[in-house]
Amino acid sequence: MKKTAIFPGSFDPYTMGHHDIVMRSLEIFDEVLIGIGYNSTKKNRYFDIDLMVEKIKSVYSEEPRVKVIVYNELTSTLAKKHEAGFLIRGLRNTTDFEYENTISQMNRYLNENLETVFLITSPHYAAISSTVIREVHRYGGNVSEFLPYTI
Repeated sequence: MKKTAIFPGSFDPYTMGHHDIVMRSLEIFDEVLIGIGYNSTKKNRYFDIDLMVEKIKSVYSEEPRVKVIVYNELTSTLAKKHEAGFLIRGLRNTTDFEYENTISQMNRYLNENLETVFLITSPHYAAISSTVIREVHRYGGNVSEFLPYTI
Protein backbone atom coordinates (compact mmCIF):
# COMPACT_ATOMS: atom_id res chain seq x y z
CA MET A 1 0.00 0.00 0.00
CA LYS A 2 1.28 3.45 -0.95
CA LYS A 3 2.42 5.62 1.97
CA THR A 4 1.20 9.15 1.32
CA ALA A 5 2.03 12.02 3.65
CA ILE A 6 0.85 15.61 3.74
CA PHE A 7 3.20 18.39 4.76
CA PRO A 8 0.73 21.15 5.70
CA GLY A 9 1.53 24.79 6.32
CA SER A 10 0.98 28.35 5.21
CA PHE A 11 4.47 28.42 3.64
CA ASP A 12 4.61 32.20 3.54
CA PRO A 13 7.31 31.79 2.31
CA TYR A 14 8.47 28.22 1.71
CA THR A 15 12.01 28.00 3.09
CA MET A 16 15.12 25.85 2.85
CA GLY A 17 14.06 24.36 6.17
CA HIS A 18 10.76 23.23 4.63
CA HIS A 19 12.62 21.88 1.61
CA ASP A 20 14.95 19.90 3.87
CA ILE A 21 11.95 18.31 5.64
CA VAL A 22 10.37 17.32 2.30
CA MET A 23 13.57 15.79 0.94
CA ARG A 24 14.07 13.77 4.11
CA SER A 25 10.40 12.72 4.04
CA LEU A 26 10.90 11.21 0.59
CA GLU A 27 13.18 8.66 2.26
CA ILE A 28 10.22 7.53 4.39
CA PHE A 29 7.12 8.03 2.22
CA ASP A 30 6.14 7.14 -1.33
CA GLU A 31 4.44 10.47 -1.97
CA VAL A 32 4.51 13.86 -0.24
CA LEU A 33 1.74 16.39 -0.74
CA ILE A 34 2.75 19.91 0.22
CA GLY A 35 -0.53 21.38 1.40
CA ILE A 36 -0.68 25.15 1.43
CA GLY A 37 -3.50 25.96 3.78
CA TYR A 38 -5.40 29.08 4.50
CA ASN A 39 -4.65 29.68 8.19
CA SER A 40 -7.53 31.47 9.92
CA THR A 41 -5.10 33.06 12.43
CA LYS A 42 -2.98 34.58 9.65
CA LYS A 43 -5.24 37.13 8.02
CA ASN A 44 -2.96 38.47 5.30
CA ARG A 45 -0.33 36.59 3.38
CA TYR A 46 2.89 38.41 2.59
CA PHE A 47 3.60 36.36 -0.54
CA ASP A 48 0.72 35.65 -2.90
CA ILE A 49 -0.44 32.05 -2.59
CA ASP A 50 -0.38 31.49 -6.38
CA LEU A 51 3.21 32.72 -6.52
CA MET A 52 4.15 30.33 -3.72
CA VAL A 53 2.47 27.40 -5.51
CA GLU A 54 4.41 28.23 -8.68
CA LYS A 55 7.73 28.57 -6.84
CA ILE A 56 7.31 25.34 -4.84
CA LYS A 57 6.26 23.40 -7.94
CA SER A 58 9.38 24.64 -9.72
CA VAL A 59 11.57 23.27 -6.91
CA TYR A 60 10.12 19.77 -7.40
CA SER A 61 9.61 19.79 -11.16
CA GLU A 62 11.95 16.78 -11.47
CA GLU A 63 10.45 14.91 -8.49
CA PRO A 64 7.10 13.29 -9.39
CA ARG A 65 6.55 12.04 -5.83
CA VAL A 66 6.00 15.61 -4.60
CA LYS A 67 2.77 17.46 -5.36
CA VAL A 68 1.60 20.90 -4.28
CA ILE A 69 -2.02 21.50 -3.33
CA VAL A 70 -3.95 24.42 -1.84
CA TYR A 71 -6.69 23.77 0.67
CA ASN A 72 -9.20 25.57 2.84
CA GLU A 73 -10.52 22.89 5.18
CA LEU A 74 -9.39 20.85 8.15
CA THR A 75 -6.09 19.10 7.50
CA SER A 76 -7.61 15.85 8.79
CA THR A 77 -10.36 16.11 6.15
CA LEU A 78 -7.79 16.82 3.45
CA ALA A 79 -5.89 13.69 4.51
CA LYS A 80 -9.04 11.57 4.14
CA LYS A 81 -9.71 12.97 0.66
CA HIS A 82 -6.18 12.12 -0.50
CA GLU A 83 -5.98 8.82 1.39
CA ALA A 84 -2.96 10.13 3.26
CA GLY A 85 -2.18 8.28 6.47
CA PHE A 86 0.52 10.65 7.67
CA LEU A 87 1.17 14.29 8.41
CA ILE A 88 4.73 15.60 8.40
CA ARG A 89 5.76 18.34 10.78
CA GLY A 90 9.17 19.87 11.29
CA LEU A 91 10.29 20.80 14.78
CA ARG A 92 12.92 23.48 15.43
CA ASN A 93 12.60 23.59 19.22
CA THR A 94 10.49 22.63 22.23
CA THR A 95 8.10 25.52 21.63
CA ASP A 96 7.31 24.06 18.20
CA PHE A 97 6.74 20.66 19.81
CA GLU A 98 4.21 21.98 22.33
CA TYR A 99 2.22 23.73 19.60
CA GLU A 100 2.45 20.83 17.12
CA ASN A 101 1.60 18.19 19.74
CA THR A 102 -1.74 19.86 20.46
CA ILE A 103 -2.59 20.01 16.76
CA SER A 104 -1.48 16.40 16.31
CA GLN A 105 -3.80 15.22 19.07
CA MET A 106 -6.77 17.02 17.51
CA ASN A 107 -5.99 15.66 14.04
CA ARG A 108 -5.84 12.16 15.50
CA TYR A 109 -9.20 12.72 17.23
CA LEU A 110 -10.77 13.89 13.95
CA ASN A 111 -9.16 11.13 11.86
CA GLU A 112 -8.09 8.08 13.85
CA ASN A 113 -6.12 6.74 10.87
CA LEU A 114 -3.87 9.78 10.73
CA GLU A 115 -0.38 9.67 12.27
CA THR A 116 1.77 12.76 12.67
CA VAL A 117 5.46 12.24 12.04
CA PHE A 118 7.76 14.82 13.59
CA LEU A 119 11.13 15.43 11.98
CA ILE A 120 13.70 17.47 13.86
CA THR A 121 14.98 20.34 11.75
CA SER A 122 18.53 19.97 10.49
CA PRO A 123 20.80 22.14 12.69
CA HIS A 124 21.82 24.58 9.94
CA TYR A 125 18.13 25.39 9.26
CA ALA A 126 16.95 25.61 12.88
CA ALA A 127 17.12 29.41 13.02
CA ILE A 128 15.13 29.90 9.81
CA SER A 129 11.47 30.83 10.13
CA SER A 130 9.06 32.21 7.57
CA THR A 131 8.31 35.09 9.93
CA VAL A 132 11.93 36.21 10.09
CA ILE A 133 12.40 35.82 6.34
CA ARG A 134 9.30 37.95 5.67
CA GLU A 135 10.67 40.71 7.89
CA VAL A 136 14.11 40.66 6.29
CA HIS A 137 12.53 40.69 2.80
CA ARG A 138 10.07 43.45 3.73
CA TYR A 139 12.97 45.77 4.61
CA GLY A 140 15.07 44.95 1.57
CA GLY A 141 17.41 42.35 3.04
CA ASN A 142 18.78 39.48 0.99
CA VAL A 143 16.93 36.23 1.76
CA SER A 144 18.14 34.19 -1.22
CA GLU A 145 20.21 31.70 0.78
CA PHE A 146 17.15 30.81 2.89
CA LEU A 147 14.86 29.97 -0.06
CA PRO A 148 15.13 27.07 -2.56
CA TYR A 149 13.99 29.36 -5.41
CA THR A 150 14.45 33.01 -6.37
CA ILE A 151 12.04 35.79 -5.42
